[in-house]
This record gives sequence, structure tokens and C-alpha cells, in this order.
Amino acid sequence: MSYLKSKVASKINILNSDFASIDGAGSLNLRRSRSLVPRLLVFFALSCFGQVLFATQDVLKVMYDELQRSFTGLQDHPEPPYFLSYEITEDVAVTVIGSSGVINEKSRVLSRYLDVDLRVGAFSLDNTHPLRSSQGAPIQETLAIPQSIAVDSADALRESLWYHTDNAYRNALTRYTRVKSAVQRAVNRGYFPGDFSRAPVARYEEETILLDANLEEWASKIREYTKPFAESEIIETNAAIVTGDIETRWLVNSEGTRVKVSNPYYILWIEATTKADDGMVLSRGRTFAAKTPEGIFDDEKVLNAVSSMVDDLTNLRSAPLVDPFEGPALLSARAAGVFFHEVLGHRVEGHRQRTVDDNLSLRDFLGKTILPNTFTVYFDPSIQMFDGKELFGSYKYDNQGVKGRRVNVVRNGVLRGFLMSRTPIDGFHQSNGHGRKNFAHPALSRQSNLFVQVSNGISKEELENLLIKRINEQGKPFGLYFEDVESGFNLTASGMPSAFNIKPVMVYKMYPDATRELVRGVDLIGTPLTTFSRIEAGASDYEVWSELCDAESGQVPVSSIAPSILISQVEVQKAESERSIPRILPPPASLENNPTDTTPAMAR
Repeated sequence: MSYLKSKVASKINILNSDFASIDGAGSLNLRRSRSLVPRLLVFFALSCFGQVLFATQDVLKVMYDELQRSFTGLQDHPEPPYFLSYEITEDVAVTVIGSSGVINEKSRVLSRYLDVDLRVGAFSLDNTHPLRSSQGAPIQETLAIPQSIAVDSADALRESLWYHTDNAYRNALTRYTRVKSAVQRAVNRGYFPGDFSRAPVARYEEETILLDANLEEWASKIREYTKPFAESEIIETNAAIVTGDIETRWLVNSEGTRVKVSNPYYILWIEATTKADDGMVLSRGRTFAAKTPEGIFDDEKVLNAVSSMVDDLTNLRSAPLVDPFEGPALLSARAAGVFFHEVLGHRVEGHRQRTVDDNLSLRDFLGKTILPNTFTVYFDPSIQMFDGKELFGSYKYDNQGVKGRRVNVVRNGVLRGFLMSRTPIDGFHQSNGHGRKNFAHPALSRQSNLFVQVSNGISKEELENLLIKRINEQGKPFGLYFEDVESGFNLTASGMPSAFNIKPVMVYKMYPDATRELVRGVDLIGTPLTTFSRIEAGASDYEVWSELCDAESGQVPVSSIAPSILISQVEVQKAESERSIPRILPPPASLENNPTDTTPAMAR
């Protein structure tokens, strides 16, 4: 499978809630995946489209009543559960895929999932307690749901909840026995804050949002957006995917929480590739993400982006390769958003500071300076707009029924806290509304809307002048300007280097006379704390970057808002890349008079 096809397949899997593993910037995430919560997943996909779950039933009431019956009935057993929750997720999605002015696929999907989280023991120690791999992995099952659950039948829902609760209890008992045995054998456990924390009871219910999707109109736009690629002689492959997705969640638990939320997501993803003379595959991609179709279908903006992609690829084909280099660099606001998401954001997710299997590189820096004193970093899922742009990482309640709120992780350069789910860590015992997940995953601490604020931001031009000053001071022949970044990964597990690798796509050499030269084949690498210490200044040109981020709890939507930043010293290395011979057959002479729709008739 070609480079582009691999990425298209991955994007399709993400957008249709498959089990793909791509991080927020579109690359393989190398953080260790470790499920901490034994749970049951129930899944059923319907061929019909747009049907609302139990249109005539109070789903929350049915779920809550059955939960109370099951929870109460299990209290008579020697090891009764102390916590039980159900979460039903209904995912309504439509997707249109095209390339070179042709529509390749249309799909309509309605999927429903049930997650059961049952805990035996106590808040201090329960069946979800992490075990070393030699002691066995958490139990996780995937079960088919009866078709009758998809119609207006409260009895079918009750029966399914009862059946899978019974299985979850049996599995929890088995694992709790292993947990107790492992804890007894452990040497020098030290202070452990517990496996779960209490949370306020939440009561909230909103109306189900209906999907706003016109497949024929979307198909017309995809044809228009991809047609310029067919007209360019240098484009090897191209694709555009637009997906509208409404995720509605019903959540109840044994503490009394009853929450229903409905979240819309619309994503337009476009990518094209070419090849340099040496066979290096070069790609450019753009993602438009919003909570409404209007937020992604700005024809002028999209077509300008497509035109820029073609121009960039044309220029990249003849751009020289870069040798390994260390020196000063400037990151654009977009590149800085990806940088902070990958390098800082994933390291302040609380569950990464919990056990000996985690890289605890930040825990010892609480109360210490890690960024310039002019920098403040916080996360806030309650903010829905910034500078007229919709934020992808906004939500009202997380997947554990805790209200999302602002969390200051760095204040005036000093590390102050972590993003928390209901899994406690040393010094942070309560959730701050960042327990997030996709279906069939445990809820873990995850990012939402990341804001990087600089108290004395300067203009972009002043920042560029400061870069040139540093080039001269350090006696370097040039510095680097990272204009756009497409992906990255961050190593956060113990036993691995505490390092990151950011994948830029538009990089320029900046010379002392302020001239620029486009280069290719470079990775931005380093260790987080060292790189943080080299950040000097930030501009006032804030931009919004939004994507789907993948980690141990699945894909979740996120946004980053950051300005351009100057780093006094960075390190780059030659990037690994796919290389192949140029295409042999030329493309069709023109697709203008042959707008063939290759979509199967059933999907139209």
C-alpha cells in the first residue's frame, strides 16, 4: 500500500471510529498503550441512518434504574462492587472521499456502543490496579449486542445491561484476586494514592444534535477541491475526505450521576504527494475541523490552501536536503501549537505520572520553572471559540461525568499541575474534568483546548529579527524557520529515552541577511526539559490548530492555540522517508469532461 493510501486508510478508520492508532498530528503514537480498566464493550452497527436511539424512551432513566437494580443486587456477595457505571455512545457519521475531481466513496453509518465500568474493592485498591505485564494484562472483552437493542425497546436495553454487568462482575472478581496477590508480593510500594477518586454527582441532559449533512453538496465540494490536483503535472497522488459526526453519550453511575451530551464534529482532510528527483516522497496536507459544516466549507480558504499545497510541493521537489544541525530556530504559530501539544501536553496528562512504568520526568519539577516566566499554559474545554474559530477540544462533561474546567498547568513559567481523570496520582487526588476516551477504552487524563499565553508577546517581524541576532551571536551560517508541521511523537514510557520527534514539512534556512531558502528531509528532535529551557520569546500572532489525537484511551478531538516562538537552540536530523521510482504511466489527459462518480449506488 502506498504512502498516501496508508494515510487515507488511517484517516478513514479514525473518522469512522475504527481502532486505528494515529496521534493528533497524524503520525504513529509511540507512547505505551496499556489498558488500566477491565471493561466490556458492546457494539452494533445499523444499516439504517439517522434513527435516534429510543426515540420514545427515557434512556437515562432506563439505564439508571437497571444500574441501581444490579448494583444493589450484587451487594450481598462477599466481594461486592463499590462502583458501577454505564456509558452508551451513539455515533452518527457520513463520509465522502474523492481525488482528482472524482468521488470514490460515500458512506452513512449509525453505530452504538456500551461501555461497562465495574470496580470491586475500594477507592484505595481495586481490580483496575495496574499490574506488571508478567502478572497479566487487564481483562477486556468485545461482545455483540442483540439487534433488538436498536429499536424502541427498553426491555432489550435492560436485558443487555444485566447480561454484560454480570460478565463484568465475574471478570472483576478474577482480576481483583490477582491484584491483591501482586500487592502482597510487592517490595517497597511506597506511597500510592489509590485507584479511583470520588467526584461530585452530576445531573445534566441536553437534546440530541442532528447531523447537518448533504452528501450531494459535499461530493460537489470534494470534486471542486481536488480538481486542481488533476490539473497539476507534478502531483503523484491526492485525496480529500470530509466527515460529519454526531457523538451522543448517555452516562450513569452508582453515585447518582446522570449525564447526556451530544457533540458534533466536522472534519475536512486534504493531502497530496509528489516525488523529488531522488525519489523522496513529499506530502502536504491540511485539516479543517469545526463543530459545524460552515466551519470547514469556506470555499475560498480551502481552494487557496489547495493552491498553496501544489505550489509548496513544486518547490519542495527541487529543495536541497538538510544535514544534521543545531542552532537557533523560529516556530510559526501553527508549528508551535503542534510542538506544545506533543512535547508538553502529553507529559502533563496525569496518568503518565502514576507508576514505575511511566516516565516521571515532570513530577519532580512541580513548583519549579520549566518555561520562561512570560509563558502561561492552561487547558480549558469550556471555551468554544477563539478569534472567530470553533475549538475542537471543547466539551461540557468528560467521559466520567465530571464537568470540564480550566486547568493551569504552567503559570508564569512554573509547573503547577496536571490534567486529571478520576485516577489519582501523588499530590493530585481529584479529577479536573479531563477523563476522556473513545469507545472500548478506559477513561484517562487527556488534553482538551490547550492555550499558550505570552505576557509580553512581540510582533512576528521582531521575533524574526531576534532570530537573526541569535544567528550572528552564535556564529552560525543560518538558523531555521519551521513554517508548518504535519506530525510528531513523544516517548513517555519508562525505559525509553525522554525524547520527542516533530515532523516538519515546510522548513526554511534563515540567513543572516534575512533571506530564506526552502529545504526538505528534516526532523526536529530533542529532550523536552532541555528544549523548554531554550525557549526565549513568543509573538502575538496566535493561531488555532485542531485535530484528532490518539493515545491509550483512543481518539479524542483537541485544539491548540499558540503564538510563534523563538528557541535559542534546537537539533535536527535527517528524516527517514519513503523513496520510489517516479510513476510510469501518465494520468488521464483530463478529468474535466469525465466527472465519473465511482461510488456504489447503495451508498448514494
